[in-house]
Amino acid sequence: MADLNGAKNAELRASALDSTQPGIDQLCAIVAFLRSPEGCPWDREQTHATLRPGLIEEAYEVVEAIDRTDDENLREELGDLLLQSVFHAQIASEEGRFSFEEVARGIATKLVRRHPHVFGEDSCADSTAVLKRWDEIKRAEKGAHVESVLDGISAGLPALMRAEKVQKKAARVGFDWSELAPVFEKIREELEEVEGAVAAGDSLAIEDELGDLLFSVANLARKLKVDGETALQRATGKFIARFQKMEALAVTQQLALEKLSLAELDVLWEQVKAGA
Repeated sequence: MADLNGAKNAELRASALDSTQPGIDQLCAIVAFLRSPEGCPWDREQTHATLRPGLIEEAYEVVEAIDRTDDENLREELGDLLLQSVFHAQIASEEGRFSFEEVARGIATKLVRRHPHVFGEDSCADSTAVLKRWDEIKRAEKGAHVESVLDGISAGLPALMRAEKVQKKAARVGFDWSELAPVFEKIREELEEVEGAVAAGDSLAIEDELGDLLFSVANLARKLKVDGETALQRATGKFIARFQKMEALAVTQQLALEKLSLAELDVLWEQVKAGA
């Protein structure tokens, strides 16, 4: 038995080092060997739960590479994200639950099934029709288990992204304003309710009303066809860049930020905005 296991490990190691085979096959072999008794202690210790933070981080790093239009970094980050999928599939395979082949085959089959306008006889005039048809097929696949058009939206998404996904799905069945005016009015209404809650000193109401305001702003972003998550990330990045320039400006003027009044800080801020 020991000789048999040794032979299997040697074969797996050889496959992991074989760069002549398709890249995905070599990657799967590498991960399998890293998880083997002769592999890496850290890799062997990992579980779906311990890999969760890394999976989220890698996904965001892919997004950052896209935002920077950095192809070299995007290629690398997509590889890191792919590694996460292979790693999770390897853990499941060791437990006899499913393999990476089943993961890949499953999504391939789903893509064909959910594009009958491409691979079948259906037709869709535009992207809106495609998304509507996708939802219809998805609900049919789930059968009685799906009771709402809003089912299937992950609660693990960032709050802004989740809000926009919920609003988009509701809009597909007609629950949406056709004009921008009521959206702006709703934002003004929610802002007034936040001010009322603040005036009343009701902390629970403040949180509730502020949530409604943010949800309404997310709706405005969707109506304007702006990705709210991207817009907020850029605004945050712009603030960081300006604040750091303000810090540098304070150093050149021999000022300590923490000792300045808000009015004095505003002067530096405006200098930065003006390109000082």
